[in-house]
Amino acid sequence: MSKSESSDDSEKEIVAVTKHGQATIPKRFRDQLGIDAPGKVLFRETDDGTITVERVRSPSEMRGFATRSDATTDKPATELLREKRAEDRAERDNRVDTE
Repeated sequence: MSKSESSDDSEKEIVAVTKHGQATIPKRFRDQLGIDAPGKVLFRETDDGTITVERVRSPSEMRGFATRSDATTDKPATELLREKRAEDRAERDNRVDTE
């Protein structure tokens, strides 16, 4: 139920939209964007009113995304927090003793 047409160096494809608002993204566009099923896409409206479709990465693809490859410690965060609090307490106690 889709029709392809070419115009102005851009590829277009008409797809049906169900009464529930669902539309099938044509395979060639899914392949081009790297969209797997099941998956998610982001519709974004630009300042000039153009609507773009972008692939949303899965949680497994994002795992470790924000981590640094050169970790400075193997200690758990709770242990680091306890150590920092102990250092702050000791520093505060030293200030009180010298005053």
